[in-house]
Amino acid sequence: MVIDSKTMASVEEEALLGQDSEEENSELSDDELQEAFAAGLLKPGMNVLVDKPKTFVNNVEGLKQCLADFRKDLPWVERLDLTNLPAANIISQAEEKASAPAAGELDADDDFQREMFFYRQAQATVLEALPLLNRHSIATKRPEDYFAEMAKSDQHMQKIRKKLISKQMIMERSEKAKKLREQRKFGKKVQIEVIQKRQQEKKAMMSAVKKYQKGMTDKLEFLEGDQKMNKESSQGSKKAVNKKGPSAKRKFKDQKFGFGGKKSGKKWNTKESYNDVSGFRAKIAHGKGGKKGKGGKQNKRPGKSVRKKMKNRS
Repeated sequence: MVIDSKTMASVEEEALLGQDSEEENSELSDDELQEAFAAGLLKPGMNVLVDKPKTFVNNVEGLKQCLADFRKDLPWVERLDLTNLPAANIISQAEEKASAPAAGELDADDDFQREMFFYRQAQATVLEALPLLNRHSIATKRPEDYFAEMAKSDQHMQKIRKKLISKQMIMERSEKAKKLREQRKFGKKVQIEVIQKRQQEKKAMMSAVKKYQKGMTDKLEFLEGDQKMNKESSQGSKKAVNKKGPSAKRKFKDQKFGFGGKKSGKKWNTKESYNDVSGFRAKIAHGKGGKKGKGGKQNKRPGKSVRKKMKNRS
């Protein structure tokens, strides 16, 4: 179809003229209304908006066409619709609880009950639909080489991952800073307690020294404070060692030399040891015996003067 440019221009001019005439009519009508209102001809209640009656259209042919579309006997593969009751609640049956309420007994305001009913109905639908789909050779599992394109790009997911990692790092830093603040508070508290204790000890010692200088006391116990502290610390360390048990070296020495008991006066004779002559040896007692060397000769050490002469010779 060919459209002439002259006809198009004439149509546009007519449209513009029509708009101008409508504006003039509207302006004239407004002027007339203003004049009538100024003259007092218009009064409240004269202009009332009236709702137009709704016209009902009984499209019988269209309704019949829709009904015919609904009545089409298509195969189930084309429709994929199922109408069934919810699946049985196996957990309640196993625990011998009361059976779940039917659809008519459901409380619509109870969200949990309503959602559970939807869940069990969907479960029953899946159990019924899977065999039908397998029977019609429709795949229900995704193949191994199936490539599913993500709804969001990799760049977007990288941004989200970076944001999550940054949030996690911020949380870890805040927790670490919180722990450090708590440790500092505890350390300061302990330090203050130690300083206060030292100040009290110093104050007590200075007061004791002043009393001694003034002659109010003749005791010098304040000078033994450090020694007592050292003794207590050494005793504490010994107790700690004893708790762990003696070392192997200590056990060997105890086994060899003994431990505890009286140390002095062990070689003193008693009545029993004086009367006991079982260990007496005549050769040893009269100097006839003695230790011998490897050659069977008696080891005799030269005297001091002989040793000096031998030294000077050499």
